[in-house]
Amino acid sequence: MEKIGRILVVDDEPDFVRGIQVALQAKPYEVVVAGNRNQAEAGVRANKPDAVVLGTIMPRGDAFLFHQWLKQTSRFNDVLILVVNARREEELTRGWRKDEGMQCEAEDFLAKPVEPSVLVSRIEKLLDRVTRRIRILVADDHAVVRDGIRAVLALQQDMQVIGDAVNGREALEKTIELSPDVVLMDIVMPVMNGLDATREICKGCPQAKVIMLTQYDDDENVLVSQQMGAIGFIPKTAVSSMLLTGIRSVSEGKQFVHTVAKN
Repeated sequence: MEKIGRILVVDDEPDFVRGIQVALQAKPYEVVVAGNRNQAEAGVRANKPDAVVLGTIMPRGDAFLFHQWLKQTSRFNDVLILVVNARREEELTRGWRKDEGMQCEAEDFLAKPVEPSVLVSRIEKLLDRVTRRIRILVADDHAVVRDGIRAVLALQQDMQVIGDAVNGREALEKTIELSPDVVLMDIVMPVMNGLDATREICKGCPQAKVIMLTQYDDDENVLVSQQMGAIGFIPKTAVSSMLLTGIRSVSEGKQFVHTVAKN
């Protein structure tokens, strides 16, 4: 079964984690597990989940601190959170404090014991209600091109332009800062060209998928772009018809190369 969603389960009780993991994996979800706050933050950075099941972890208060970190980190603050608080008899030692609960911004708040099937049902409803948008960075040294791409993407419900860059160096810096899903990269730019920027992005930010946009659609440019790590290639003459398909394809990790037929 093809996995269409990624869930991070944060909890230090093995039986609870095992039950949720089995129930989620029976559905079209990939499951990542973390047993403490450090592992949870690392899991989010490495996997960018669609939703987090935030159970109980020690020391007390770490679940709230992780929740705060998620909400205050711009590239992760759209991740859905479902809190599962401690059992009533453990609230004073493992549960959320009253002031923490008042600051909670989770989409759902439950308490143990809770059946795994109930949690899975809640997660499915949350994910159905909120469609995650593909986060896109546009790198081109021509304002007209950037504005044109922005205008096209603004009409798509599943896409969001989170920033732009006027040269390869800025594209690299903003990819590190904003963690986009897809980078639309021109080849010929000042300061650092798009090929060098793509190589550095693919080396340091592998979660960002690069599509090369260029007026030069010869086989050599396609090959060099792929060698630098790009998984998409679209000539600017075909942007209007191919861009949306290309973005959706590479955001799923699929290769997308489109060239204009020569006479």
